[in-house]
Amino acid sequence: MSSGKVLLGVLAGVAAGATLGILFAPDKGSNTRKKIVERGEDYVDNLKGVFNKALDSISDEFDSIQGELDDAADKGKSQAQNLKNNVTSAVNS
Repeated sequence: MSSGKVLLGVLAGVAAGATLGILFAPDKGSNTRKKIVERGEDYVDNLKGVFNKALDSISDEFDSIQGELDDAADKGKSQAQNLKNNVTSAVNS
């Protein structure tokens, strides 16, 4: 099971538990609705933070891989140019 699925399951469980706890608490309906909205906003903010952190991590990894590929391409071009120069020198000799 991937860590993303586990994290999503944990967050869903926490959200469900918090919602049920609020719904069964002895409080006025308007106060309960207000608490649900506040908790919902907190969960959305937390999910945004997790999503942004994951997106930053993916972006950093992509940039790293892109840099490595650019370096490899430059090295390949340099080696191809050297080979071309060697062949041209050998043919002209």
